Amino acid sequence: MRWVRWSVLLLIALLVGGFLHYTLPGRDVVRITGTEIIRADLSGWNRMFYARSDTGNTEGTNRDLRLINTTRPDGRVSVYRNEDTGFGWPPYFKLDSSNLHAEAADLTSTSASPQWVVITHYGWRMPALSIYPNAVAIRAVDSPEVSLFPWLNIVILTLLAALLFVLWRLWERFEDRVIDPVVDGVMVRWAKLKDRVSGR
Repeated sequence: MRWVRWSVLLLIALLVGGFLHYTLPGRDVVRITGTEIIRADLSGWNRMFYARSDTGNTEGTNRDLRLINTTRPDGRVSVYRNEDTGFGWPPYFKLDSSNLHAEAADLTSTSASPQWVVITHYGWRMPALSIYPNAVAIRAVDSPEVSLFPWLNIVILTLLAALLFVLWRLWERFEDRVIDPVVDGVMVRWAKLKDRVSGR
């Protein structure tokens, strides 16, 4: 029975870890090779990986999708989508995807004269499922050797850990003050009832 408990805990940890990995911001050093707008049908099951349509536009299953094509310093390619998140989840409050698309187009460069940028994004890239990470911000850097330390992620994870600790302590106090006395009272009554039944 112990393995069931550990399996459930492991599954919960994987789900929470996957949710945080998808939602928390990531940063990549890349060179933008081009931008494009494609017509995408978002009526499939992978719809949940896409943000809502741009702020001010009507929601639909068939819409334009802005893409930013990039190359990493090691030569691998990466593609990012560029969608507004609005005031929904995840809470990036991104309302300027058109401006970001213009910035990306302006920072396009060639391998002969590279302009390296840091793209802040969330989400995953899964080519087989047509899922792209959503670019949130772009900033130019001098070289691909720039050091990126995840301060924001550390702050968010620290706050989440503090919240979990507070909730755990509240539960312990609730258990000590409410649940344990009730259980103890039930056990005492049960023992008295057993004594009466056995004729002691």
